[in-house]
Amino acid sequence: QPQGRDFMIEQLIAEATECDFKVALETKKPKSWLKSVSAFSNGIGGTLFFGVSDDREPIGLSDVQKDAEAISRLIKERITPLPQFILKPLQEDGKNLLALEVSPGRSTPYYYKADGVMEAYIRVGNESVIAPDYIVNELILKGTNQSFDTLTTEAVKKDYSFTLLEATYLERTGLRFEPSDYVSFGLADKNGVLTNAGKLMTDQHTVYNSRMFCTRWNGLEKGSIFDDALDDKEYEGNLIYLLKSGSEFIRNNSKVRFVKEAQYRVDKPDYAERAVTEALVNALIHRDYIVLGSEVHIDMFDDRVEITSPGGMFGGGSIQEYDIYSIRSMRRNPVIADLFHRMKYMERRGSGLRKIVSETEKLPGYTEAYKPEFSSTATDFRVILKNVNYNMCGASVHDAAHDTAHDAAHDTSVIRKQNLLLEFCADPKSRDEMQAYIDVSSRSHFSKYYLKPLLSSGKLEMMFPDKPKSKNQKYTTWIVNTFSDKFF
Repeated sequence: QPQGRDFMIEQLIAEATECDFKVALETKKPKSWLKSVSAFSNGIGGTLFFGVSDDREPIGLSDVQKDAEAISRLIKERITPLPQFILKPLQEDGKNLLALEVSPGRSTPYYYKADGVMEAYIRVGNESVIAPDYIVNELILKGTNQSFDTLTTEAVKKDYSFTLLEATYLERTGLRFEPSDYVSFGLADKNGVLTNAGKLMTDQHTVYNSRMFCTRWNGLEKGSIFDDALDDKEYEGNLIYLLKSGSEFIRNNSKVRFVKEAQYRVDKPDYAERAVTEALVNALIHRDYIVLGSEVHIDMFDDRVEITSPGGMFGGGSIQEYDIYSIRSMRRNPVIADLFHRMKYMERRGSGLRKIVSETEKLPGYTEAYKPEFSSTATDFRVILKNVNYNMCGASVHDAAHDTAHDAAHDTSVIRKQNLLLEFCADPKSRDEMQAYIDVSSRSHFSKYYLKPLLSSGKLEMMFPDKPKSKNQKYTTWIVNTFSDKFF
């Protein structure tokens, strides 16, 4: 009966980790389906349904036995190493079908080989595509039970310092980082040669891809870094330094508002500090360091923070396909993960994403609309934390009467720099000279918080008021000083 047929097909599809559909077995162009066998083996596994159309309708095969023998033969001839698979004959409404179940492989990468070429495939969405070189390299490491962070390098431990690592370890654990710990924790071998994990923890910047780019955008979307960025920083070096710098950047560009109650006040931070830490730790320990020219990105907007790291889900698939409450821990960099766990930057393994959600749920004003979001592709992983003080109508939830310590600190910083500018401009100075002096890179930010307020208050004067667009335009306080020194 149709209902029974639909139920059976949908149930089989639901049980498959990933799936492809083939109306018939193509033996003259077997690459059309063998590339999926390669991709399933290199990822989380999957099922190929033969005799089923793309809209999941059973069409049937004319000779199941012959097709089954051809599938087995072609896999053995053209996929290397030989993957694990099971062929299951099915029958629906008198139509014969085949289900080819491919298991996730341990001896990655699994290549399709024919006509003198060898190609490894991975899944991207619902397609099987040729794996980029850096993913092939990661699959090679995975197939030999190695990871990037466990590989030894040419760097010798005695040539580098680890002051930040040792100080942080003592601070967070109460224990000293002993010389023997470098070997037992996997940061160096017995000969004193550093692993990649060890290089990522040196005080010196020894791994080029160990970088973090941070931007606070003006509004809800990205724009020009020169006109639409309120703040931007680039950090490179030790992973602990990147973690602390990223946390500080987010903290400095967000607010902690409060609501006064009868007997007390309730702090209302934009983001949960622990959720931010978990998201940054996740980005640093699970990212793919093999990708050349890559870095972690923090993009802050009025309504959210996006933290993006290189490398998709380790083992294949996408985070959208998983339930974060039951997902098992798969660690791309186990040595780094263990070290951060020892330093108590992360709790039990595999709980990071759940912790991000649970800590955000504790924030005053939280609703389901502010639930953190997770997404991944074959090339990156993204965490989106939503600003719980930003309402969905597009306005910041802010009561001017409830200024916070953070707001006051920001205002104090602006006033201090304004006063520095007034002193600096005792002799006429150009706009570029003024920006450089107080170290403000954004022209729009400088104009909004410094130049315009000082001009409108009369504390700063233009030397050539009739030529406001002149390239030689300069600003000074000498006219003001003639009358009063109250501004200093």
